[in-house]
Amino acid sequence: MNTKILVSPSPHIHSGDSIEKNMYGVVIAMLPAMLFSFFYFGLGAIIVTLTSVAACYLFEYTIQKYLLKVEPQIKDGSALITGILLAFNVPSSLPIWIILIGALVSIGIGKMSFGGLGNNVFNPALVGRVFLLISFPVQMTSWPIAKGFDTSYLDAETGATPLAFIKEGLSAGKPLSELMGKLPSMTDMFLGNMGGSLGEVAGIALLLGLAYMLIRKIITWHIPVSVIASAALFAGILHLANPDQYAGPLFHILTGGLLLGAIFMATDYVTSPMSNKGMIIYGIGIGFLSVLIRVFGAYPEGVSFAILIMNAFVPLINVYVKPKRFGEKRK
Repeated sequence: MNTKILVSPSPHIHSGDSIEKNMYGVVIAMLPAMLFSFFYFGLGAIIVTLTSVAACYLFEYTIQKYLLKVEPQIKDGSALITGILLAFNVPSSLPIWIILIGALVSIGIGKMSFGGLGNNVFNPALVGRVFLLISFPVQMTSWPIAKGFDTSYLDAETGATPLAFIKEGLSAGKPLSELMGKLPSMTDMFLGNMGGSLGEVAGIALLLGLAYMLIRKIITWHIPVSVIASAALFAGILHLANPDQYAGPLFHILTGGLLLGAIFMATDYVTSPMSNKGMIIYGIGIGFLSVLIRVFGAYPEGVSFAILIMNAFVPLINVYVKPKRFGEKRK
């Protein structure tokens, strides 16, 4: 037998699907959140998104062609997703030169340094986001107030996100009930009428994207449901224990990047577990760590850190949580 069997890196997609088809399916699912970001943050959101996407394409093509000396594979849609997700995780007033640095880190360090698509350990967009947060904390935490197309770009009026407002107020000794009364209503939060990163503000848009991906079977329910459920459960326990100090589950779900992370970043094919049971364990870890960092950590937001931490545990989860082999006898 001289036939050679070639095994490519993950993700391994069967049943007639292809990497390109699923990647562009994710892009379609992100369109509602993107349109909402354009509506709330105007020109800044458009500039940040276009810059991020173009930079990710440029850096991936350049690194593959001139550094790795391989045929560039920029048509698979992965650079497009990384660019959009990076834009979703930054303020709409972020300067272009900082966006370029974030794109270079996302593609160069988060993706290509591991060998490209299918080999990276961590979500590339989150690698870029966390690098920018540590390197440029002032610019990365200056959140423009959502004013629709009246919002300018670099000189936009800024304000605290609901998570930051609550954390700062509680640190100053103010009661939670007083602080919650000064925030947008839960309906406004669900519709996205609040400050924050581009892609995290509109819960309704993110849930529409989730529904689309579930119907198209691009992802399964295990990761997003386990992330949201575990975060809600942990937040609910804290709230019941001390309602004057800890916000309720719905607040944690609708604010910050919990929905964005659970739906679009934790579900990344390459950096998430392979088995359904492993996905649930992975999702529970992300939800728990997100609330833990939000409540007890120095940063008001913890979703990005939680996903990256659990990304590191994925190889262990894949080793110790495996489905039954075909034909294996039950014990």
